[in-house]
Amino acid sequence: SHVQISPGVGDIKAVRVAAGGADLLLGCDSVVAASFDALSKIEAGHTRVVVNNRRHAGETASSADRVAEQIRAAGGKAVAEYSAVERHDSGERLLEAALQNYGKLDALVANAGISERRSFHKQALEDVHKVIDINLNGTINILHPAFRYMYKRGSGSLLLSSSVAGLYGEHGLPAYSASKAALLGLMYSLSQEGSTHGVRVNVVAPYAATAMTDAALTEDLRLRLSPERVAPLVAWLISAACPVNGEILIAGGRRVARASMMETAPLTLPPSATDGFDGIESLWERLRAEPIDRKYSGAVEQFVEFTRISPDSGP
Repeated sequence: SHVQISPGVGDIKAVRVAAGGADLLLGCDSVVAASFDALSKIEAGHTRVVVNNRRHAGETASSADRVAEQIRAAGGKAVAEYSAVERHDSGERLLEAALQNYGKLDALVANAGISERRSFHKQALEDVHKVIDINLNGTINILHPAFRYMYKRGSGSLLLSSSVAGLYGEHGLPAYSASKAALLGLMYSLSQEGSTHGVRVNVVAPYAATAMTDAALTEDLRLRLSPERVAPLVAWLISAACPVNGEILIAGGRRVARASMMETAPLTLPPSATDGFDGIESLWERLRAEPIDRKYSGAVEQFVEFTRISPDSGP
């Protein structure tokens, strides 16, 4: 298999996924200074990896070079690629690197992500756009050619790295939350489109100690949330043995939770609601008591169910 992982969780995750024995196209951004004894488990020649990360000013070697060297030292095959994901041609460059070096691409892990840590009213618009350009547009840039390639070939796996901030939001992370939430809709759409052509698409929302999260974690959490404790799940999700499609999994410290978009049953506004807010306020109280337990396979299915005539809906 071949996988692409774009910037985000870090070097050690890229290396740990490679230990699963897949042929990988990896993109890692944040540098994780940690050893990884699972490297010894890689069988020589069995793992083929393209490691992606842009070069940064002042670096003697990029994280992509370091990870590629670690994989080669452990017996795998790896090359580094340096495209910045916000470049429109980054996905084509990464796909070309995989095909030229290894002949095919079987999986992609899109892991691009930066954060802002600033309230919306204090942000300049260009700062908001920078986060969106990398987290959302950068992910789309690398997904598009890979998805088309897999769709035409009839097989492949895509894994997008989102965040619980995309599920629930967080004060001080408006652009980050918005960009990561958008990836959920993208995943749901692509998982439907790809399902008839053997292409699986899922989301992982990882908790991991990386350069981006380090300042917010205690020493205990840094140890518990080592990226290598997320990587086994990532390796499984992109493997040919995994049947999962269209799912959101939250992972960290060897713990995994399943998340989902869900809603209540629809209730109907009474005719009196047109004359004031009393009817709407009453409906809101009823909605708050309803279980949020309905899940749909797509927007059309939800629309059909939502617009279905019910006994209390009236004309």
